[in-house]
Amino acid sequence: MSGFSQERLQHLKSVIEADVASGAYFGAVLRVARKGVVGFDEAIGAQDAAGTKPLRKDNVFSIFSTTKAFTNILILRAIEQGRFALTTKVSEIIPEFKGPPRERATFFHLLTHTSGMPGVWMPKPDMYLDRLDELLAAVVENVHGTVEPGTRCDYSPLANHVLMGEALRRTDPKGRRYRDILHEDLFAPLGMTSTSMGLRADLNDRHVRPDMRGTVPIKHLSRNLPGDHALFEDPEVEAPHVGCASSVPDLSRFAEMLRRGGELDGVRILAPRTIEMARKVWTQEFPNELYRAVHLRMGWEEMPAYMGLGFNVRGTKIGHHQLGTLTSPETFGNYGAGSALFWVDPALDVSFACLTAGVMTQAANIARFQKLSDIVVSACV
Repeated sequence: MSGFSQERLQHLKSVIEADVASGAYFGAVLRVARKGVVGFDEAIGAQDAAGTKPLRKDNVFSIFSTTKAFTNILILRAIEQGRFALTTKVSEIIPEFKGPPRERATFFHLLTHTSGMPGVWMPKPDMYLDRLDELLAAVVENVHGTVEPGTRCDYSPLANHVLMGEALRRTDPKGRRYRDILHEDLFAPLGMTSTSMGLRADLNDRHVRPDMRGTVPIKHLSRNLPGDHALFEDPEVEAPHVGCASSVPDLSRFAEMLRRGGELDGVRILAPRTIEMARKVWTQEFPNELYRAVHLRMGWEEMPAYMGLGFNVRGTKIGHHQLGTLTSPETFGNYGAGSALFWVDPALDVSFACLTAGVMTQAANIARFQKLSDIVVSACV
């Protein structure tokens, strides 16, 4: 038994079908499991606006900022290994990251988005975003602290994870590239065979081309291919904040590893205690400055940031939230630009992994995933 009401899960499918029929988005691939047993595993709708290419369960998507989740896990793993600590200043690993107040930011501040730096989507106008060394140089030169670290929560679209990706590279005992660390220490051990940094050539035929629909405010340029968002087509990308492609089966395996306390199929990535620490709220009652603006524009009540160590956490306040309103307060996960979400509810033993086609605006996406998350919880019996 899956621990779900099949009638409620059929309702979940009907709601997604109605959303797609209304044009809210093109389609969705969604897998939901409870205690490791899959209860819902569907591909609904299409890859494109015209509806000519039906989605498949094995489709590969550009997952945008969900990439950050992989970087976060490797940072926590490096901390477990003693390569640096939550309390280590980033400037100790990356000495060129200097100048007050940002030089006082620690890896704790990067993980919780409390580094004191503003949320910057692009550190230099019209730059290529495909190479870690150039991203790092641009962050060091152009992204400076505006408040003392630890005093507010400003979601970092790029800078924090560029710094963390470089820290992983500089402290790697084997001297590997960031993209190779990702593959060898995370994707391969977890059997995430359809996940890669950059669009691996063998995944190209299954790739759902992201349709931004005017919702993303910046270009994602790559030196290797033409196009405003060529980054998501390029196999050579090394962008720790946004560059991965993945599938729902793979993202579900990643979520299941987290649900099981850092282990899956005999492979341990993190210790259970680390996961427990990571899913606690560490941002006090600070609002998330990025989503504070979204909520204010919509006339919604402001919500606390509810950031863990790299994860978004559901928290206790009832308000507009991608992780739902019926999920337990310790529910944690990550998302990607108007299209991607995974979460784990430790109290219900549920994992949720969803990738969608047709990028939505921030507010519409929050409302969409809140609705779907709450329906999933309603199906738990």
